[in-house]
Amino acid sequence: MAGSTAQTRAALPPALAEVVDGYEEHLRAQRDLSGHTVRGYVSDAVSLLDHLARRGGAQPHDLDLPALRSWLAQGRARGHSRATTARHAAAARSFTAWLRRTGLAPEDVGLRLVSPKAHRVLPDVLATDQARAVVENAAGADAPLGLRDAVVLELLYASGIRVSELVGLDVDDVDRGRRLLRVLGKGRRERSVPYGVPAEQALDAWLTRGRPALATAGSGPALLLGARGRRLDVREARRTVHRAIAGVEGAPDIGPHGLRHSAATHVLEGGADLRSVQELLGHASLATTQIYTHVTVERLRAVHAQAHPRA
Repeated sequence: MAGSTAQTRAALPPALAEVVDGYEEHLRAQRDLSGHTVRGYVSDAVSLLDHLARRGGAQPHDLDLPALRSWLAQGRARGHSRATTARHAAAARSFTAWLRRTGLAPEDVGLRLVSPKAHRVLPDVLATDQARAVVENAAGADAPLGLRDAVVLELLYASGIRVSELVGLDVDDVDRGRRLLRVLGKGRRERSVPYGVPAEQALDAWLTRGRPALATAGSGPALLLGARGRRLDVREARRTVHRAIAGVEGAPDIGPHGLRHSAATHVLEGGADLRSVQELLGHASLATTQIYTHVTVERLRAVHAQAHPRA
């Protein structure tokens, strides 16, 4: 938790501080969210309750619709974007729903909270030839770290998994006979994700010549290792992707998530149905996957405008 949030939390009236403690325990124990997500929800709850206290509220049942609206308005006055305001509103609704379920509030005031819809920004993606160049430029390395970087790029693009899912893989999570990854995604949902022959070749080189050279007693079962033999850090994986993409002329400056977007877009362009892409990416809702249909339509329009004589 950031220092300012911790200080604000410590200054809350006792009843409101106790509510935050209970809410955090609920998020960690019952919803099984990641530490990053829990910190975000708790930070928003602290900010909201601090706003309530400044309005004279000292009990959770003092939280009403005007307080919610003024909290969001305060954020907009400070320059929050529509997307940030929408996220704060969603966090507030999650919090007020919990207050009602636990009997700390007589009603769920968040049900009547209306917030602006966030603008959907279409993600930058690589063209297929750019994606091919990214992974092929990394092929042929002999040094252990070069072999690892080739695996990072091949698996991210081949499978479309998140970078956090990639670095969380253990050696036993790879079914090389069937070319499948056992991935633990958001909400601790497990799924199996296929990968192709080039990724298998990169994996074979890494596991036979790269990983043994870096492994130490502290490596444990981690599939991917850093220079000191520990599990590969997310930040280093991101740097690997940025370096590789920077070496491809004309490619947009994207990181691992952009490579994930590219994989999903290329699979759809290749004829896959939306449900299959949803399963591949591990999206809980099909609505989340549907953004990729907009990406492919925009790319189709661009190709049409460039190639059709009467575009």
